[in-house]
Amino acid sequence: MSGFVSFISAGPGDPELLTLKGAARLREADVVLYDDLASGAILDLARPGANLVAVGKRAGRASTKQHHVNRLLVDYAATGVRVVRLKSGDAGIFGRLEEELETLHEAGIGYEIVPGVTSACAAAAQAGIPLTRRHTSRRVQFVTGADATGELPPNLNWAALADPEATTVVYMGRRTFPALVAKLVAHGLAPDTPALVAESLGRPDERLVRTTIVELADQLARGGAASTAAVILFGALAGDYPS
Repeated sequence: MSGFVSFISAGPGDPELLTLKGAARLREADVVLYDDLASGAILDLARPGANLVAVGKRAGRASTKQHHVNRLLVDYAATGVRVVRLKSGDAGIFGRLEEELETLHEAGIGYEIVPGVTSACAAAAQAGIPLTRRHTSRRVQFVTGADATGELPPNLNWAALADPEATTVVYMGRRTFPALVAKLVAHGLAPDTPALVAESLGRPDERLVRTTIVELADQLARGGAASTAAVILFGALAGDYPS
C-alpha cells in the first residue's frame, strides 16, 4: 500500500498566514518533513504524535542533502502513511519542488501541492506597499540570487532585471547582491533605485530596511555572513509609503 504526500507551503513563518487547507493537512499527517524556515509555531498545528523530521537546507550551514530528502519522502510514503512536506514560503518558488515531485512520480506515489504566501508578497504587505502600480510598475519578476554553487547565476536576463518599471524580488541573494547590483548599474539601472530588504519575515525578530540598491549592496558587502533569511525588493515601489 502506498501513502500520499501533501506539499504544504508554510508561508513566511507566521502561522496565521498558513492556508486553511495546509493547516488541515498538518492535523491529519502521520509524518511531517519540514524545512528550517517552516518550523517553530507552525509545527504546533501538527497532529499530536506525528513524526516530525527536520530536513532543512540553509546556505552556509550543515544541511540535509536533497537526495536524502527525496529518499525519505519515498520511504515514508511507501509504508502507507500520510506525509506532509512542509516548505517555507510558497513551495513552487525556488523551493526545489520539482526534484521531489519527480522522485514521487518515478516511485508511483500520489501527491498534492497546497500553495501559500511567498516571501515577496509577505515583504510587500509588511512594508505597506503593493507589488504593482497601474501605470508605472506593471510587471513583477522573481529571481534567485544564487545558483546551485551558491554564486550569482551567470545567465540572468540583465536587461529585464535593470528595467526601472518593474518590481524585482531577489530570493537567496544576500551574499551575491553586491555583484548583482554592479551588473544592474552597468546595464543602466539608476544607483539610487529604491530597495527594501526584509529579514526574518513573520517572526519576532522581523526587520524591514528601506534604502537604495547601491547603499544596500555596500552594507551587505561590509556586513559579512548573516544567519537570518532575507528577501530583497527593488524598483520604484520599494521606496513608497515609508513607515
